[in-house]
Amino acid sequence: MTRIRDVVERALVTGYLTVEAEDQLRQLLTTRYDLEDFNAFMTLQEAAMTGKVKQESREQCGIK
Repeated sequence: MTRIRDVVERALVTGYLTVEAEDQLRQLLTTRYDLEDFNAFMTLQEAAMTGKVKQESREQCGIK
């Protein structure tokens, strides 16, 4: 089973968060997860806010 931290790691390594990965994160966040997954998600949030990770969904709708 995929964990939140696995999805986050992929995004951090590539610098890109796909729409599919965002959907996967939404689904995973509705289940029980541990502190390590929570911290990974927060790291992803910060990376997206600072521009270290680009979001495909924002590119599709023209949001920078």
